Amino acid sequence: MIRTGEQYRESIRDGREVWINGEKVADVTAHPAFKPLVDIRSRIYDMAHEPDTREVMTYTDPDTGEVNAIQQKPPRTREDWDAKRAATDAVLTDVGGVVTRVGDETIGEVWSLIDGQDVLDAINPAYSDNVKHHIDKACFGDPFHVSANTDPKGDRSKRPQDQDPDMLLHVVKETDRGIVVRGAKYETAAAYSNQAFTKPTIANWGDSELSDYALGFMLDMGSPGLKYICRTGFAGRAPAEDYPLANRFDEVDTLVVFDDVEIPWENVLFYRDTKAATFIRATLHRYSAYAFTQRNLRLADLMIGAALWNVKQTGLEKQQAVQEKLATLACYREGINAHLTAAVAMAEPSPGGLLMPHQSLLYTGRVLACSQLHEMMHIARELCGGQICITPDKASFDHPDTAPWLEKFYSVNEHWVAEDRRKLLAYARDLLNSDYAGHRLTFQLFAQSPPFAHLGAVYRNFDWDGPLDLVKDAAGLSDNVLGTLGRKAK
Repeated sequence: MIRTGEQYRESIRDGREVWINGEKVADVTAHPAFKPLVDIRSRIYDMAHEPDTREVMTYTDPDTGEVNAIQQKPPRTREDWDAKRAATDAVLTDVGGVVTRVGDETIGEVWSLIDGQDVLDAINPAYSDNVKHHIDKACFGDPFHVSANTDPKGDRSKRPQDQDPDMLLHVVKETDRGIVVRGAKYETAAAYSNQAFTKPTIANWGDSELSDYALGFMLDMGSPGLKYICRTGFAGRAPAEDYPLANRFDEVDTLVVFDDVEIPWENVLFYRDTKAATFIRATLHRYSAYAFTQRNLRLADLMIGAALWNVKQTGLEKQQAVQEKLATLACYREGINAHLTAAVAMAEPSPGGLLMPHQSLLYTGRVLACSQLHEMMHIARELCGGQICITPDKASFDHPDTAPWLEKFYSVNEHWVAEDRRKLLAYARDLLNSDYAGHRLTFQLFAQSPPFAHLGAVYRNFDWDGPLDLVKDAAGLSDNVLGTLGRKAK
């Protein structure tokens, strides 16, 4: 059943070994680098219990009568997808910003396993049973679930066996209890999560020697042998008044080191089978891309709001050139919105009996959202003006020797006093121009997969037959050309 925020906090006080800035972290819930996101994840849990938000955050299971999180529910109807979108919007509105790795965007990868149960069952029925168990655990046990995806990889011109084999996560031995794995994975939020769906990286599956690298399992993040080595956080590096987003919404990325970690057999989802690994990789984002792309929609709204307030406070919104740039931002925003809306309106049955967003629309929407984000950020920077990169900090606005001058030069009129302008410029700087803004841009570009993989997903899911048939008929081509496609005339 749904947990409270305090139950979540207690669940990650399990003695895990977490490092950041050369420091071993005693309590990940209290450390200043992690506390802001732990607080947000706790807040999401508590929203499921509070009268004002519990209806949008939860549903009652008809079989058990238990109240569960709507985001964890496997989608079977369009109404399920509408409810998930509303819940994500409610969270982002409540916390006042964008968080990406908080579970709802990675739970979809577990639903993809439902579609792969036949493939796994043909390999080993025990794997299919494990999948069923972990789907239920993820959907109804309400863990903070993340995804362990990419490896360090090393020299990609060489096979893993021709260099340090630990560059890709692999099995080193079997025991009566399970498999022992060694290597490393990168995962945002790993240091303060409960479990991860750990998957194989993209590899040359044509080489049978790589079979030890073709494995997938559910990882208990408190397992012995795990080490969490985190990048430097943005929270606490500068005052929150000057960097309001970096101090609240930095989701700390982590290198998760597997130092001979034993995975119980009941947690192994597939093992030493390249067909299963290939299938899981190909279907990984058929659900999770929806929530991921929805975050870009909220980012677009934040950019539009920051840019529009900046031009309004200086009276520039009536200029045609300004209106054109605002309209470009609006087109980007509505393009994402249209793809998300249409993907659900034209949703398709999945092989496992779920309802998946229309795949071509979903993946093309993701490409739109990610590939144009940097251009939209630059347009928003132009509209906000140069003051977002030259405005003094809050301490200068407060000091008695400098405050009068800043009050004079940053007050526009009776509606826009210096303090409101300072807050707006600080917000826009952190959204568009800071180290944190650059980090988020790169993260959104690569977080689900690199751009070439985004386009590869579009290629695999677009209906190429429609345009081919259209031109065949329009050009009067004979049915003989269908032989080049492996198709016969109807």
